[in-house]
Amino acid sequence: MLLNSHPRLLACVGFGLLLASGAHAQQYQPTATGLRLNTDSLTVELQFYAPDIVRVLKFPKGHEVAKKSLAVVLTPAPGKLKYATRNGFISLSSASTEARLDAKTGQVSFFTAKGQPLVQEPARGSRFTAKTDLGQPTYRVQQLFQLAPGEAVYGLGQHQDGHLNYRGQKLTLKQGNMSIAVPVLHSSKGYGVFWDNYSTTKFEDNAQATTFDSEIGDCADYYVLNGGGTADGVVARYRSLTGQAPMFPRWTLGFWQSKERYKGQEELISVVKKYRSLGVPLDGIVQDWQYWGEDNDLWNSTEFGNPRFPKPQRMVDEVHQLHAHQIISVWPSFGKKTKLYQELAAKDMLFDFITWPRTPHVKVYDAFDPEARDIYWKYLNKNIFSLGMDGWWLDATEPDQLTPFDTDDDNETALGSFRRVRNAYPLMTTSGVAEHQRQTNPDKRVFILTRSAFAGQQRQGTMVWSGDVNSRWDVLAKQVPAALSLSLAGFPYWNSDIGGFFPSGEYPKGVKDPAFQELYTRWQQFAAFTPMMRSHGEFTPREIYQFGERGTWAFDSQEKYINLRYRLLPYLYSNMWQVTHNAGTLLRALPMDFPQDPKVADLSSEYLFGPAFLVRPVTEAQYVTRPDKNTPVPASFSQTKSTEVYLPAGASWVDFWTGQRQTGGQTVQRATPIDLMPLYVRAGSVLPLGPRQQYTGEKDGAPLEIRVYPGANGEFTLYEDENDNYNYKKGAYATITMRWNDKARQLTFGDRTGSFPGMQAARTFRVIVVDEQHGTGLGEDNAPAKEVKYSGKKTTVKL
Repeated sequence: MLLNSHPRLLACVGFGLLLASGAHAQQYQPTATGLRLNTDSLTVELQFYAPDIVRVLKFPKGHEVAKKSLAVVLTPAPGKLKYATRNGFISLSSASTEARLDAKTGQVSFFTAKGQPLVQEPARGSRFTAKTDLGQPTYRVQQLFQLAPGEAVYGLGQHQDGHLNYRGQKLTLKQGNMSIAVPVLHSSKGYGVFWDNYSTTKFEDNAQATTFDSEIGDCADYYVLNGGGTADGVVARYRSLTGQAPMFPRWTLGFWQSKERYKGQEELISVVKKYRSLGVPLDGIVQDWQYWGEDNDLWNSTEFGNPRFPKPQRMVDEVHQLHAHQIISVWPSFGKKTKLYQELAAKDMLFDFITWPRTPHVKVYDAFDPEARDIYWKYLNKNIFSLGMDGWWLDATEPDQLTPFDTDDDNETALGSFRRVRNAYPLMTTSGVAEHQRQTNPDKRVFILTRSAFAGQQRQGTMVWSGDVNSRWDVLAKQVPAALSLSLAGFPYWNSDIGGFFPSGEYPKGVKDPAFQELYTRWQQFAAFTPMMRSHGEFTPREIYQFGERGTWAFDSQEKYINLRYRLLPYLYSNMWQVTHNAGTLLRALPMDFPQDPKVADLSSEYLFGPAFLVRPVTEAQYVTRPDKNTPVPASFSQTKSTEVYLPAGASWVDFWTGQRQTGGQTVQRATPIDLMPLYVRAGSVLPLGPRQQYTGEKDGAPLEIRVYPGANGEFTLYEDENDNYNYKKGAYATITMRWNDKARQLTFGDRTGSFPGMQAARTFRVIVVDEQHGTGLGEDNAPAKEVKYSGKKTTVKL
C-alpha cells in the first residue's frame, strides 16, 4: 500500500499562488477559510474553522501532503475575516481571534481580538526531519511553542505521574494500559492547543520551548482553541471541533459491581439477588472474560461457549427482571479457532504483534479498516447485542502490546503503518461499535466502558477507566490528577477500579485484611464522586457482603456512600445534561473555577464535582497499620484522624456533613473518621436530592429534596427525560430552573420548559435551607422543610 496515496489521508489541499509580498518574494493567497503562504522552505496554511478555532498546517515547500483528520468533525465556518500586512507580518483576524504570520519564516502567533497574546511559535517553530516509514518518505515532526512565565498547562490525557500542571515536565504520549494519550494542551490563560497527530509523541516543556515531537507526520497540524479566557471555553471549543458528548442512560449513574471474573451465569445472577436481599442499591453488573470458554484459541469468540453460561438469554433477562443492567467484556483480539479470527485473517485484517494473552498467539484486528469494523460488529450483534445486553466493556483498546520493539509498529493498517496511527486506535474501535449500534438500534443509548481514548472519542458514548492500577495508597492519590488531566483535555467521563485492580502484591489476605478494607473503603468514597461508581479487581472478591455484615465498619461505610450516590441522582443526571448540552465538565480541577487563586494552580488532591461539591478524597491509611503485608491487624479507631483541606478563595464553603460555613482562602484540618470523606458545598448552591432507592427509577414519583446553601445567590437547572433513548435530541426533555436570591431569601422555581412522554405534570419539592441543625449529611427525614407543590408554572417560596 502506498501510504501517501491512500484516500483516507487526503486533506492538505493546495492553492494557486497569486500575491507577492516583500523583498523575499514570499507569496500568500487568501482562501475560503484563511490563507496559504509559501516561504523559502515551508508552505503554511491558516484555516479558521470558527472565529475562535484556528487550524495551522505546515509542510516542507514542494512536498504537497494530504491528510484527513480522524478526530475533527467540525465543518469550517470562519465568519468574516480581515487581512492586513505590516512590517513583514500578515494579520488574519476573526471577530475574536487574530493570527499573525511572519511572511519570511512562517512563524505564527495568536492574540485575542483586543490584542492580548495567547500563544506563539518561536523561530523555526515547525521542524521536519526526513525519514521513511514502510519504505515511504515522511518526516519526524516537531512543533514548538513559547509559553508565558507563570503560565500553567494542563490536559494531555491521563497519566499516572501525579502531575496536574505540566510546566517543566516531560511526557511520552503513547497509548498504554494505564496511560491515555490525548494531545490537547489546556492553558491557564484560557486557550488550548490540539496537536492532531496519531503517532507516539514526546511532550516536553523547558525554559527554551514547549514541544510536541511526533515520530511520524507528513505535516505539522494543530488547532488553537480560543476559550475566551476561561477553562470552560477551552473545553467547549474542543468539543465543538471534535464532537459533543451524548447522554448516557441514567442507570449508568448507579452503583456497579464487577470482578475478574464471574465464572458462570448463576454466580452473576446470585450477586444481583444478594444485593436486592440486603437492600443495598445496585444498577449494574459486569461480566468479564472467558464466558467464551477457557481455551485461549477461542479467545474473544463473542460466543457463550463456556458450559457455565448455558443460557445467556436467560441470564440477561433475569438481570433485567431484577431491575439491573449488564455490560460484557469484549476485546479487539481473537484466538485462532474463532470465527472472527478466521474471517478477518482471510481478508488480511489482523496485526501480528504480541498482545495478551501471549500464548497462544491471539491477534488484534485492524480497526482502521471500515470493513474490519463491519465484521467485528456483525459478531457482536449476533452473539451479544441481540440478547438485549445493555452496553459494552471494550477492554484493551490501546491495544495492549507486550513487546516494546519497533517492528511491532511495522504492521500495516488501512491507513499506513501502525506506527503512524497507533494512538488513534481506541477512537476507531470504539467508533465502530458506537456507530453500528446506533444503526442497529437507533433508540438505545450507547454506553461503552473502555480503557483508552483519543481526541474525539467523547462523541461515541464512551466512559474511560484508568486501567489495571495497583492497590496502593499512592496510586489512589494519583487517580485524582489523572482524572482531572483527562477532563481538562475535554473528556467528561472517567472512573477507576474501586480498590485498585491488583491487590495481591500488597494484600495477600485480600478482602479479609483490614488494611485492604480501609483502602477499598476510602477508594469507594472517592468513586462516589466520579462519573461512574464501579467496584472491580482481580484476586479477591469485593462485593459489599464480602467485607462483613451490616454493623461492621467496612460494610456500613460502603453502604453509606452507595446510598449517598443514589440520593445525588437528580444532581448527577442534570449535570450530565450540562455536559451534553453546554459542553460542560463534571470533574473540575480547581483552576477551572478559581483561576485567580494561585494556591490551586497545581493543587491535585481536590476537585469540584459539578458546580456544587468540593471533594477531598482521603488518600492515606489512618486506622490500620501493619508490621508487614502478611500480618493483618485490626483497625484502631481509638483516635479520630484528620485530613488537610484547602478551601478556595472567592467563595464560602459549607461542610456537607455538619452545615458549618467557612470562608474560602484558608486551609482547614477536617476530622476524617472512617466513614467520612471531606465534602464541602459552595455557598449559593441549590442541590436537588432524590429518595433512597434500590435502583434508578424505582421512586421517580417521590418528592425531591431541594437543599439551599445560603451565603450567595445561585441557581440550578433540573433536567429530566426518558432516560435511555435519543428522543432528547428531538426536544423530548424538560427543565426547571431554580434560582436562589440570598438577600431576599427566596427560591424561585421557573416555568417548566419542554416536555416528554411520561413526564410528571405535578411535582412535590421539599425545600430546606441548610444550617448547622438542618439539611446535613444523609438525614432527609428530620430536617424541617417547606413543601412546594409545583405544576409547571413559576413558583416562589420565601425561606
